[in-house]
Parts: sequence; C-alpha cells; structure tokens
Amino acid sequence: MSRSSDKRNTIDQWGGESIKPGESRDLELEVGESSSGTSIRIPLHVRRGRLDGPVVFVTAALHGDEINGTGAVRDLVQDETFQLQSGSVILVPVLNLPGFERHSRYLPDRRDLNRCFPGLETGSLASRLAFSIFNEIVVRSDYGIDLHTAAVRRTNVPTVRADMSNPKVRRIAEAFGTELILDGKGPKKGLRPAACAAGCPTIVLEGGEVWKVEPTIVECAVQGVKNVLIELKMLDEEPSRPRHQITVKKTKWVRAERGGFLQFHVAPGEIVENEQPLASNTSLLGREQNVLTSPFNGVVLGMTTLPAVSPGEPVCHVGKMTKRAQRAIEQNADHLEDSLHERVREDLAANITVVEPTD
Repeated sequence: MSRSSDKRNTIDQWGGESIKPGESRDLELEVGESSSGTSIRIPLHVRRGRLDGPVVFVTAALHGDEINGTGAVRDLVQDETFQLQSGSVILVPVLNLPGFERHSRYLPDRRDLNRCFPGLETGSLASRLAFSIFNEIVVRSDYGIDLHTAAVRRTNVPTVRADMSNPKVRRIAEAFGTELILDGKGPKKGLRPAACAAGCPTIVLEGGEVWKVEPTIVECAVQGVKNVLIELKMLDEEPSRPRHQITVKKTKWVRAERGGFLQFHVAPGEIVENEQPLASNTSLLGREQNVLTSPFNGVVLGMTTLPAVSPGEPVCHVGKMTKRAQRAIEQNADHLEDSLHERVREDLAANITVVEPTD
C-alpha cells in the first residue's frame, strides 16, 4: 500500500467518528491535561474531497501569541466556496492552546512547543503535547503548512521558510507564492524539520506581528494555502503567482550598538544596498549617536517595531540577495502597485515611522 493511501485511511476515523469522502467535520483532539485535571482539547476541522488525494495539514498558533495564522485558518473553515476535488485538509487554528489562552508564546511550563518535536509520550508537558500533535496530525499527513508571525515587538514581511534541498518541500514552497523564500532546515526539534524527517514535507509562513489578525497577512496566508492545494491537484482553481520569487540563503540581524531611540530609514520588504542606512540611533532628545547600516545588498525580511533599544537588541533582519535578483525586482517594480505583496508592504510600513537619513 502506498504512503498516500495509508494517510487517506487514517483520515476516515477521528476519535471514533467517521468522515466520508466529500464530508467536512469539526472535531476536538485531546492532546494533554492541565494542572486542574481538565483535558486540553484542540479544535480542528477536517475537510475531504470526493476523490483520493494527498492529506495536508494547515496549523497555526504553535506559538500561542502568533494568531495571524489563526485568522487565516478560520477564514478557510468559514469559506463555503472552499471545496476540495480530491484529498483532505486538516485545519487547526490553534496548536498551542495553553499558550493561546495566556496570550503567550510559551506553554505554562515555560517551554517553547516548537523546540519539542516529535515529542515524548512520557516527557514534559511540552513534550507530551508535541507527541500527541505529531502522532495525531503530522503522521496522518502527506504535506504540512505551519503559519507563524514574527516574535513579540517585531514584524516580518511574508516569507516562506523551507528546506529547498528537499524536492517535495521545494515544490510546495514555490507554489505557496510568496516573493521571498528563506532556505534552511529549521530549528532543532522544531515541527517543520521533525515533520520533514518523518516523510511529511512541511513549510512555514512567517508574516506580520503577534497579538494581531492583520487583513493582508491573512489574505496572503489563505491564498498561499490554496496555491499549494492547487499545485497538488486538490483544488480546481487558477493559482496566484508573484511577479518574481527570490530564494534567500544568508541572513543577518543588524543589532543596536548603543541604547537609544531609533529613527527607521527602511520598512519591511524594502530592497537595500550594502552600507545603506537602516536606522539612526538617537538620544531621547533626538541627538544622533550612530547609524546602523546594511551589511550587504539585500531585502528587509523583518524588523523591530519598538524604537527604544538596548545595546545588542535586534533591529533589522536583512536577507542577502544577488544583483541579478535585485534587477529582477526592479524590472517588475512598475507592475507591483496593486499587487497583494505591495499592499502587505504598505500595511506593515504603516506600523512604523520611516524618515530619510540625514547626510
């Protein structure tokens, strides 16, 4: 029996409930127990096409405060036009329910759930939750999409993170349709590398901020999920493609050299040149102390949204780009005015004040 048909058989039954081809079902998955002895139950939605096909999981809020993906999953569940022709999707709006309820990235045991996969059945609280999630969701699936945002007090331009050395991962990473892909295997014991190691090619979308449901980020996530399902022949629609797509292999966080109050000179998604000013560090009276500059030609993947910094704090995350890639972006600049990606950049830029650097 093939791997895909094995997966399809596991979709037939969830907690004793049968889900037939063409049906959809709201379910709850018990993944652990709280300190009060109450079961921790994750709500999820399973939707099946009428024909056989891949099983794809779409998860959000693995970090409990990263809820842009929660908004995207909710939109997919509520979309009555979202009808699969084949295969199945497992839609999970919140993976880290204890963190979500506390508006926290972490679990009550202070662990990062995204550093605990594939988990242990008899381990810590985080490890036990990871074990249940991995064996009940990831093991059932042929592909995975995990939706994230930047960490607290930061924002990210929508970027797919993927191990591009894996052909199956590369296929869905490129199909998702973001302009930027960050090539890498992912953090040790993270959900993405653990899923890939188990034979379930998985990608991550990073976009926007914590504690928010940002409309254009949600739109980007929803369209990206649909693009992947179209690529896998699960949806009969036309995909949305970016004008250009760049794979970034090297990045660097530019950090504050002194404590102070920043004046930003760039916005998320902006193309920058080597030694271009990124932010000026000033005193509280606005007296310039030093200027932070780009370490190479590249693109701003993410940045802090908090102007007050201490020495060593990350300010701007720059992805290195070749001159060829920059030229491709510049050639398409006139066609991007009304694109989703340009609207995303405008929305993210509206959350910070960008000023021209002084000579």
